[in-house]
Amino acid sequence: MTWVLATILLPLVGAAVVAGMKKNDHLATLTALVVSLLTFLLVIPMWASYTPSGDRIQQKSSMDWIPNFGIHISFGIDGIALVMIAVIGLLVPIVVGALGLTDKLPAGRSAGGFLSLILVQEALTIAVFAATDVFLFYVLFEIMLIPMYFLIGGYGGANRQYAAVKFFLYSFLGGLIMLASAIGAYSLASDKLGKGSFDWETLVTVVRDAPLGTQIWLFLGFFLAFAIKAPLVPFHTWLPDAAGQAPIGVAVLLVGVLDKVGTFGFLRYCLPMFPDASKELAPWVLVLAVAGVLYGSILAAGQRDMKRFIAYVSIAHFGFIALGIFTFNEQAMVGSVSYMLNHSLATGMLIVVVGLIVMRGGSTRISDYGGMAKVTPLLGGMLLIAGLSTLSLPGTNSFISEFLVLLGSFVDYPVYTIIATVGMVLAAAYVLWLYQRVMQGPVRGDALIGAGGGPGTAMAPELGATKAIKDLGGKEIAILAPMVVLIIALGFYPKPVLDTITPSVQATMSSVQGGK
Repeated sequence: MTWVLATILLPLVGAAVVAGMKKNDHLATLTALVVSLLTFLLVIPMWASYTPSGDRIQQKSSMDWIPNFGIHISFGIDGIALVMIAVIGLLVPIVVGALGLTDKLPAGRSAGGFLSLILVQEALTIAVFAATDVFLFYVLFEIMLIPMYFLIGGYGGANRQYAAVKFFLYSFLGGLIMLASAIGAYSLASDKLGKGSFDWETLVTVVRDAPLGTQIWLFLGFFLAFAIKAPLVPFHTWLPDAAGQAPIGVAVLLVGVLDKVGTFGFLRYCLPMFPDASKELAPWVLVLAVAGVLYGSILAAGQRDMKRFIAYVSIAHFGFIALGIFTFNEQAMVGSVSYMLNHSLATGMLIVVVGLIVMRGGSTRISDYGGMAKVTPLLGGMLLIAGLSTLSLPGTNSFISEFLVLLGSFVDYPVYTIIATVGMVLAAAYVLWLYQRVMQGPVRGDALIGAGGGPGTAMAPELGATKAIKDLGGKEIAILAPMVVLIIALGFYPKPVLDTITPSVQATMSSVQGGK
């Protein structure tokens, strides 16, 4: 058994165990935390045994599934998949450990049910990144929607059912269109090889030689599914609703991990399998990418809800990632891949900190807060660190990613790069605006008053009225500490990550440049 397969199976087994603990929330939480920590520990030998200069796909495992149609249950990793699996392994224990600190489960709902869905989501997401059979990837791409649907629809906010259905239908429809393209690629392999295959490495060598018109149609099927998942404008509308209604822990996984399946799909499937179509349609994709940067940044300014605010800022970031991918520049593409990791860390921490604020103030509305840093200075500091990482301040993890994207994309697409830079500056300004509104100025807001004093008090109450609101405790600091350490460590020393992903990016670039 490979380390990859072990990281998939362990959370599934843990989910089955935790699901049976419906009457003991404390034991269920402890068990889920142990399982998620063990899963993260498995990532360490997985990373240690990965050789960046070795084969493109490593730690392979495969078994027949539907042999008559050339379908296998096959897994393996490259450097890009490895870093995404690592960030999943890190975020899930944080989500589990934060349960009760950032989210209150609805009445009648057990922690066992919630946490079992989280563990299933972890296993399926790891499997999606590791799948090397295109049909298996499609199946996992669709199945991983199910636990997220129930997590949003069963444990979310007042409009959770609408948000869950919208999330599911958008992604499910995109997946069906991708299936049509996958079948088309299978047919091409059948015509050329005499037998069909869904093996990724086989399809890369076969489909890349197809006529441009055929490539374009097949590319569009995959691209649409990934553009919805990423999400790129105009396929983005499900994300603000889903992120706004999802519980905090679920929003961490949704915005921090699941969305990366879209940008990962561009790199793993669209570019290597359809190199000529990718180059032909790149200018149109870049228009969508830059539009997303501007649109997300501008819409963030009008948000009154902190969770929706983060969703729109993330839409801007995903546009920036797509810009780096479709400029076909190695530096820009390395920057985009590292941005996938660093966005997960920065946004994951930002969402957790917002959850801690909401649990104290009882509201997600920005206008319900003010001057919290006077009462909770540690919490204010954590929000500042997460915000600075989100806006890519030098010395934080996101800076090198953004710098590489700008440096690489400017070579061939200076106009797009300049426009995207303006959008990212706006997004940075809005992150600081969020911090200023929530943490600085006079202590104000009905939500804070209700937590620390009597309800119905006028705005800008005396500081003493909020003293009942406590600053971060030891458990909360322990949850946030790993992300703080990584944000600072990768800000000053990103070499381990860059060394891991660069050979995989070079292999992807080689596939694209080897087109017709």
